[in-house]
Amino acid sequence: MVVEDIKIIELPKFMDPRGNLSFVEQNNHIPFEIKRTYWIYDVPGGENRGGHAFRETEEFIVAISGGFEVTINDGNNSKTFQLNRSYYGLYIPKGLWREMENFSTNSFALEFASTGYNPDDYIRNYNEYLRMKSNGEI
Repeated sequence: MVVEDIKIIELPKFMDPRGNLSFVEQNNHIPFEIKRTYWIYDVPGGENRGGHAFRETEEFIVAISGGFEVTINDGNNSKTFQLNRSYYGLYIPKGLWREMENFSTNSFALEFASTGYNPDDYIRNYNEYLRMKSNGEI
């Protein structure tokens, strides 16, 4: 996978004076079956999240509240996405390095994954990631 495989997907948005509503559906807006959902919140100022790649897991990230940046790296190129609208999601295929930073106060990241939690799926060392990428292991 390469940076060009990443997609920003606009989600349905129903505007109402009482408050707006958006939603996601697996295999429709999210291009995989959801096996895990988790969220990131209360990130202290200046802290980063991510700093890993997945061997098998695909992800879809939505900024439910506030905003943050997601930088994706494929070993050759990188691209940064600003997520700050709850009706846009970022689809990240497997095999790409990701880092999340610049979290605003009270930001809330909702993440959907194509696999259940498996610590062996994570590649947490960037040099190891580069080696695996250059060898075609991911």
